[in-house]
Amino acid sequence: MAQRWEADRTAGFGRRLGKSAAELGLSDNNPSCPDVWELDNGDVVVIGRDLTDDYATRLPEGVSVGADERLVVIPRATILAAKDDLV
Repeated sequence: MAQRWEADRTAGFGRRLGKSAAELGLSDNNPSCPDVWELDNGDVVVIGRDLTDDYATRLPEGVSVGADERLVVIPRATILAAKDDLV
């Protein structure tokens, strides 16, 4: 049986996956921008808009957001730019 995953709160930022929001033209060089990062333990951090409350009543069957989780939305261009780094 696989061990249940838990986030390591002590992991540090390793490298950006893809391009910055500024490089993608999704930002006005504001520090609050969507981003995708690999942590030094291999886990991935997604920085985006918290839309948990907006989607809470529209989740597909079998999908849930735990009390300690948030549903985060990022632009399609951000994840596509990270695609080649996600191997």
